[in-house]
Amino acid sequence: MREKKLKVEKLLLLSVKIAVGASLAIYIAEYFRLENAASAGIITLLSVLTTKWGTLKLSLLRILTFLATGAGCWLIIRYVRGDWIGFGIFLFFMVGFCELTGLRNTLSVNAVIATHILTARDFSQEFFLNEFYLVLIGVALAFILNLFHGNKSHKKVIIENMRYTERQLQEILERLADYLESKETGGSIWTDIISLEDKLQFFVDQAWEYQNNTWHFHPGYYIDYFEMRKKQYTVLHNLHYEIKKIRTMPEQAAVVAAYIRYLKKHVNEMNDPKEQIKRLHRILEEMEKTALPASWEEFEGKAKVYHILMDLEEFLIFKKRFVEALDEKKLRIYWNKEKAEE
Repeated sequence: MREKKLKVEKLLLLSVKIAVGASLAIYIAEYFRLENAASAGIITLLSVLTTKWGTLKLSLLRILTFLATGAGCWLIIRYVRGDWIGFGIFLFFMVGFCELTGLRNTLSVNAVIATHILTARDFSQEFFLNEFYLVLIGVALAFILNLFHGNKSHKKVIIENMRYTERQLQEILERLADYLESKETGGSIWTDIISLEDKLQFFVDQAWEYQNNTWHFHPGYYIDYFEMRKKQYTVLHNLHYEIKKIRTMPEQAAVVAAYIRYLKKHVNEMNDPKEQIKRLHRILEEMEKTALPASWEEFEGKAKVYHILMDLEEFLIFKKRFVEALDEKKLRIYWNKEKAEE
């Protein structure tokens, strides 16, 4: 529900920013009596992106590539007879330049400026300054307006997505434990796993958007968190596949199921999995002390259970690496604690 609300808020905010920004850009351009004043509004519209950093970068690139546009128009349109031929040649070289330099998103504004020069056939310094001021007004307003974002609501949604992911992982672990004990799981584990996969990528994208809408340099925490959960998801995906291949559940399956239920309780954001890893190692040590399998079927079952424990260790290692990568600042901001001395 909150995600839908955030989506509506973002849409309304974007609409307001574009409407206000474009109108204000035209007003400013007309106030300074610039020619083609309406184009300042179009440049603002084209420059308003979904993130602060994106708009800042694009605004600077639009200003820089204006120089290339002006030079191209002066060298090509000025000397080529036939407006449509000159414009076509200019676009040929401009598209190539933008593609080779990775600046395709600046092409639209460059084309707008080129049409002004093409129509006016004015190659004076004053006219080029007029066009530069249009670009400057358009990108400046886009940058200013994109300082306003609903980051507070966005952060709440991200945190809700973190809690949702943890609940889903816990649910999948519980059902895997039931499967090991040959209990009815109710519904399809596979469906739950696929559903979580789709959502995790969406959550990663949202975390990236949040990071690009703040001037702080620490919110990469949320991206790292969801990337870590994606890796853990892959482990559970493989774990489910391994469990399905067991034809006869060995006696050790009950021990593993009990461990999975224990592990499930610790699938949360602020858990350091050191203790869970130690407990898993103790289970592996106990398994090594048991008698050798009396039949091939027993050997196969025990080997698969051992493989399941290895998958669970990998599941925990991904969280362990995430925790170890937290610096002092992230620990204070997100975990409200200091980094422990080794």
